[in-house]
Amino acid sequence: MMYPFCKYSDETQAVFSDIKINEKDEEILYVHFERPTEDGFDSVRFELPSYKIIYKEGNYTEEEIARFKEIVERGIQYFFKWAREGGLHIA
Repeated sequence: MMYPFCKYSDETQAVFSDIKINEKDEEILYVHFERPTEDGFDSVRFELPSYKIIYKEGNYTEEEIARFKEIVERGIQYFFKWAREGGLHIA
């Protein structure tokens, strides 16, 4: 399951997954950034808590990817909290 997080002015949408258990019995989740293009999408996906990029396609710049990494690093505790709660609940 993927939950919406936010949409940026360049049409990038950020979503995060529910919590999964990896082969080491550790909790992980994914934060995915995606922007539509004429030819498909620019995409990058991070695995938390490692912050490892597990998927990258398209034309996000290194600066954009660095900003996304900063977002996931600063928000890790919230992503896990919201995933446990079944997503963001905004009135």
